[in-house]
Amino acid sequence: MKTTYLIKRFIPYYKKYTSILIFDLFCAFLTAICEVIFPLLVRFITDSAVKDIGILTPSLIIRIGLFYIVLRIIDVVAYYYMANRGHVMGAMIETDMRRDLFDKLQSQTFEFYANNKIGQLMSRITNDLFDITEFSHHCPEEFFIAGIKIIASFIILCGFSVPLTLIIFLILPIMLVFCMKLNRKMKDTFKRNREQTGVINAQVEDSLLGIRVVKSFANEELEKEKFEKGNTVFLGLKKLSYKYMGMFQSVTRFFDGLMYITCVIAGSFFLIKNKITTGDFMAYLLYISTLITSIRKIVEFTEQFQRGMTGIERFIEVMDSEVTIKDVSNAEQLPEIEGEIEFRNVDFSYTDGNKNVLTKINLLVNKGDNIAIVGASGGGKTTLCNLIPRFYDVTGGQILIDGRDIRNVSMKSLREQIGIVQQDVYLFSGTIAENIAYGKPGATFDDIEKAAQLAGAEEFIKKLPDGYDTYVGERGIKLSGGQKQRISIARVFLKNPPVLILDEATSALDNESERVVQQSLEELAKGRTVFTIAHRLTTIKNAKTILVLTENGIEEQGSHEELISQDGIYKRMYEMYKY
Repeated sequence: MKTTYLIKRFIPYYKKYTSILIFDLFCAFLTAICEVIFPLLVRFITDSAVKDIGILTPSLIIRIGLFYIVLRIIDVVAYYYMANRGHVMGAMIETDMRRDLFDKLQSQTFEFYANNKIGQLMSRITNDLFDITEFSHHCPEEFFIAGIKIIASFIILCGFSVPLTLIIFLILPIMLVFCMKLNRKMKDTFKRNREQTGVINAQVEDSLLGIRVVKSFANEELEKEKFEKGNTVFLGLKKLSYKYMGMFQSVTRFFDGLMYITCVIAGSFFLIKNKITTGDFMAYLLYISTLITSIRKIVEFTEQFQRGMTGIERFIEVMDSEVTIKDVSNAEQLPEIEGEIEFRNVDFSYTDGNKNVLTKINLLVNKGDNIAIVGASGGGKTTLCNLIPRFYDVTGGQILIDGRDIRNVSMKSLREQIGIVQQDVYLFSGTIAENIAYGKPGATFDDIEKAAQLAGAEEFIKKLPDGYDTYVGERGIKLSGGQKQRISIARVFLKNPPVLILDEATSALDNESERVVQQSLEELAKGRTVFTIAHRLTTIKNAKTILVLTENGIEEQGSHEELISQDGIYKRMYEMYKY
């Protein structure tokens, strides 16, 4: 993306803080003017001393000193505001951007997360935005101050000698050409650096989250080798970025020296020919010093500028990513539903695949029905259930709840009425009570306790040292699989949805835990429309209707007894897995 486009996209974030920005730039103007005035004072004193030393009376010198002290006080106050409120403005912009980025990530689909690594996204929401904070504060200031100093110096020096000023300032465009070329290379390198940082973050996260698997296979050395490869690539990119930084700074230092020597040599000739006064010559040297200091500040800021540009570009990439599943413009709020669900000629395929996962699915599920879905892995069981809460959208046909097409109602009102218990339970870092309360934010402790009782979780919770205040650890690592599953069931009890999806909720548990959890699930299923995905067919014998789902669609449908009597796919599966 072009720098001008990135800045254009970033500028709206200043809108809320216009007053701070304007006053910040006003303070920057004061600091620049204070610095520009000093060479004029030196010029006046020098010329006065050369022409008539008597002009420099003690009272005049004191007045000049007091005037400069007042300037320095103004400069200090202005600089304090820039360093304080200017940085706060940058932090507030960072906060706004992080909020927007998080909101965008929350609105993204399962498919987005299947194609993007969490470590990369974490890098964008942390490191990249920190660089933008520094950029958003320093960029307006540094360029504004440098602009004032360069323009003011040019105007003032032209008043002394136009030819000498033009000779000195002709060097600036040449330096600018070299700097722009190196800038482009630096920007590309910084972006690659950021991307590699995301790769390393993703790799570290993957390794640490799977540390038990790593240690169980004694693969610590393998993980170290994988990390070392990514770390070495990062070092190579760092070396390249510092190479360009070194070239950039060397070029600017060369032109700094060129401007100094040009001023000294050309100024000396003008001085000999009485084209300028001694005071003018001193002022030239001081203004050149001011100019070079300004240029050096911009050079020092260039790395920060490019990091900011890279951060903005990576921010925009996420913000511009398409949200493929969203509410229609006139989406209705889904009222409290009865629980009738109908699939009409439903087709579905993933965006990265040419083959339909589901084809011409027709199914009517009445209120309170218990539907079990079985079939081989990859047959579309989970996919079919994921279509109900619109985790994915159908590519053909319709899904209706109580006669309403789910694409015409808001996703929030739809998902609030669907409860899901999955095989892979995710518990948030916090207490047991907080994890149960996630099913109904703001629930009272009595509600939480009742949900735990219904889920069969209260018995083990009360045996824990801190009861409901027990810290579960990251991803619930301090609890067993059966305990985590019962907490997830309590969460759904608290939500109390009319539609329930059980996605292989007991397949990862041992027999004893499965028995306890199965009892909790049976209690949870009462009075609800239930979809149960199961590998262990003995757990769904009592389902009202069992669907046998294959790549050809629903091949068999009926109760357990009916399907056994058909002597088809279900019977063969049941005979294979019943033990």
